[in-house]
Amino acid sequence: MSCSSSSSGSEDEDEGFDSYRKGGYHAVRVGDSFAGGLYIAQRKLGWGQFSTVWLAYDTRSSKYVALKIQKSAPQFSQAAAHEIEVLSAITEGDPANVKCVVRLVDHFKHAGPNGQHPCMVLEFLGDSLLQLIKYNRYKGLELNRVREICKCILTGLDYLHRELGLIHTDLKLENILLYSTINPTKDPTRSGMTPILARPEGNPNGGATINIIEKKLKQRARRAVARISERRASMGGFAAPPKPSRRLDGIDLRCKVVDFGSACWADKLLAEEIQTRQYRAPEVILQSGYSFPADIWSFACIAFELATGEMMFTPKSGQGFSEDEVTPSCQ
Repeated sequence: MSCSSSSSGSEDEDEGFDSYRKGGYHAVRVGDSFAGGLYIAQRKLGWGQFSTVWLAYDTRSSKYVALKIQKSAPQFSQAAAHEIEVLSAITEGDPANVKCVVRLVDHFKHAGPNGQHPCMVLEFLGDSLLQLIKYNRYKGLELNRVREICKCILTGLDYLHRELGLIHTDLKLENILLYSTINPTKDPTRSGMTPILARPEGNPNGGATINIIEKKLKQRARRAVARISERRASMGGFAAPPKPSRRLDGIDLRCKVVDFGSACWADKLLAEEIQTRQYRAPEVILQSGYSFPADIWSFACIAFELATGEMMFTPKSGQGFSEDEVTPSCQ
């Protein structure tokens, strides 16, 4: 799940109002409490195929956390149980918190109108490496910064592979989160944000609906701006010149591996087809069996992307074959 500042989800599009139904997402409002008032929802961070992720305030520790609320249908509950098992093993094996992998703080079930929702409380992290690449306007990072990031990723993979026997199976830019946000104002701790401890008045429609409406309005505005730019460019070069790369000074590039929803034990593989298409290892494409090296292939793709700002592989469909059937040597 990435999302920014999330411990994984997505902020690119809304999850769709129709998904808030029996077996689907739980509608959350700012100020809603969970686990008997232990966690208070602050704002939505993002969403994934199986869950939404909210910034929450832990009233016991007085810290901010990421609250991942799973859909309630049985298949999603089973997926959550597996992820909790994996995250529990990861957290228990790293009591000193030095392995560069996200930590599970707590887990519980929350009863709502749409059913029983498994919930995971994760440490609050910052933006994803994808957002870092976007912030840097898709320019390659300085190699010393690439090394700094790669050291963290490899520390996490070494721990998962060698000590736990776990394969991540979906390593990509979105699933590596920085320790903190790129923009300090979006970090509740650095910005000095005052926690919301009760539901604000005058919000009858619920936070989920309002978030969706706001995002749709923003998407329409972005599309309108893009159309204006295209028209100006077609009328004789009125498009704005490309902006220079932003400096990354002051940004903490330490990062952690997140999103273990599809992770598996090396001696108990869960699926034949794994990994996001652009990061998929040749042995997975050829269905010849896979193990830890599949994660290392994905890591190498990430390292290339960090250094160049471009994807190493961008599969495209063609006559007689699909995107999933394109092997790296054919691109």
